[in-house]
Amino acid sequence: MNDNFLIKRGHFTPLAILLMILLPLVTALICICLGRMNVPIGDVIAVFRDVLTGNEGHAQNYSIVINLRLPRILMAIIVGAGLTCAGNTFQSLFSNPLATPDILGVTSGTCVGAILAIILSCGILETQLIALAFGLASVFFTLKIAGKNENRSMVYLVLAGVIASSLFNAIGSLLKYTADPQDKLPEITYWLMGSFTSATYKKLLIGSPLILIGIVVIYLLRWRLNILSLSEDEAKASGINLKRTQMIFILASTVITASAVSMCGQVGWIGLLVPHCARMLVGSNNRYVVPISLSLGASFMILIDTLSRTISVIELPLSILTAIIGAPVFISLLNKNRSNLQ
Repeated sequence: MNDNFLIKRGHFTPLAILLMILLPLVTALICICLGRMNVPIGDVIAVFRDVLTGNEGHAQNYSIVINLRLPRILMAIIVGAGLTCAGNTFQSLFSNPLATPDILGVTSGTCVGAILAIILSCGILETQLIALAFGLASVFFTLKIAGKNENRSMVYLVLAGVIASSLFNAIGSLLKYTADPQDKLPEITYWLMGSFTSATYKKLLIGSPLILIGIVVIYLLRWRLNILSLSEDEAKASGINLKRTQMIFILASTVITASAVSMCGQVGWIGLLVPHCARMLVGSNNRYVVPISLSLGASFMILIDTLSRTISVIELPLSILTAIIGAPVFISLLNKNRSNLQ
């Protein structure tokens, strides 16, 4: 792409690097102050200073900032960055601008695990672990359906994902049908719509490592996404092992998605929309799109979570807000690129 204030001579400008770092940090600092009980930014900074120095500070502010809001902010950052990274990877890998992180059925598998755990009255952490296990199992189920034919195109994986997703959705519907409508069904419904209400440091310790590993793998290999988005003949001419590289990206992205969904439930739109916003800023080169997407995705998810807990007297599910905000933005993108779609 042509040079602009973000990119000069093929590299991010110092301003771009500064903005990518500061955007989620500043967003987090502002949003951690907001809630049903607002905490002045000076008091928030004082709480962090007391934590670092080991001093005893204001007990109420400490409880609000460190115990309640900070885990949510951290989970929003990790989930937002992860789902955006996975969405961009699948869009590039399948050369499909409408690809989402659940294209291979991993979200449906994760949800089945969570529904089963809720019906069995498992605790929050057990539910997360079972959901994660089912999500990872669904990935291998999809790969098994696709088969091991070396000459197959990527469309086989997409079709296998559709089959796996339909099957797990049916199983999930059956489980919901058999669930106690007074006790378990409302809990299942709320979980499926996505929320950071149950965010804790223990949940972060379970789910975050896999997301971070997946992000690091994709970030380090992001230049290869440019090659994989070419035609098969052009990609083969580059000399890289196409099947192995594709599988690395698929596994990294599905692990990210399964871990994210297991922590907070389904969160739609972010993996579809934010990569497009990043491309509007820096073009289609994944050397630049991936870092920008991570920053935008983390910041967007923080804002969505803050809205969910402040816009109403009751906390709204994440998927409702992402759909309300995401649909108009996506319509705008469609109108802007209508000529390219015809």
